[in-house]
Amino acid sequence: MHVMAGVMVDAGGRVLLAQRPPGKHLAGLWEFPGGKLEPGELPGPGLIRELQEELGVTAEVAEPLIRVPWQYDGRHLLLDAWMVRRWEGEAGSLEGQALQWLAPSAVDPAMLAPADRPILQALRLPSRYLITPADLAPEASEICAQMLRDGLVRGERLVQLRLPLWPLPLVRKLAAELAPLARQLGATLVLNSDVEGVRELGQGVGVQLKASQLMVLNERPLPLNQLVGASCHDAAELAHASSLHIDFATLSPVAATASHPNVTPMGWDEFQCLVGVASLPVYALGGMQAADADQARAVGGQGVAGIRGFFGDGFASRG
Repeated sequence: MHVMAGVMVDAGGRVLLAQRPPGKHLAGLWEFPGGKLEPGELPGPGLIRELQEELGVTAEVAEPLIRVPWQYDGRHLLLDAWMVRRWEGEAGSLEGQALQWLAPSAVDPAMLAPADRPILQALRLPSRYLITPADLAPEASEICAQMLRDGLVRGERLVQLRLPLWPLPLVRKLAAELAPLARQLGATLVLNSDVEGVRELGQGVGVQLKASQLMVLNERPLPLNQLVGASCHDAAELAHASSLHIDFATLSPVAATASHPNVTPMGWDEFQCLVGVASLPVYALGGMQAADADQARAVGGQGVAGIRGFFGDGFASRG
């Protein structure tokens, strides 16, 4: 079953949500408006028809955001979400459902139908995911802190502190120092593998699980209001991340990297195939430059994650 969802974004950046009515599956939960495609119907025209029938508006500018394969009670569906930035008419409830406009940051994931939660994360997450160089020395902590502050101020909104050479308390100290600025700017800091540290630091700080951590978990390690990412390399890891309702994944290596010269990269075609069956936003990692974000999005990814290609040589020359 191919279901279209319209992520309508108004001039103030709010999105429209519709509540599932009593008597329907998942009644009371909220979702992005839309509905099933008719036989032979294409996604674009189908989305326009659904929004006309449900809300009385005509979508004029729409583009794909994320495709979410999902199962409800053994039924398979593909939830195909498109961003709708311009439409004609005023949205109203033509089918009796409650409606509300909310800023994406104000939407509690728990209020959404499970298949709609990855759409919310795709809407919230940026197209760039910065990761600190793993060889950065602890002696460079002040320089690192300043460069990360500079990155946040210039607009970076998702930054992973991957600092394996540092003692854990020093990494947590850096995160605690940067967290107020990140929250002020609407950014998220992500600690590499340190679930306990994220629990201590609280909301606004997330975790990136190593693949080895991910594969031994049988439930999500943090509440829905704290971001959880996972490092994935194949379909099995992506599927497990999806089953645990992980918020996003990195998938690597997409291109050749100097740090792993003996690993064969998957290339964009395989990346597209793997993303196509994943039920969460996926960043391309490995040999990526910031300019590759458009390519990643064109094949279904959320964007790109990177280290040297994003921060440049500043860390290496100073740390």
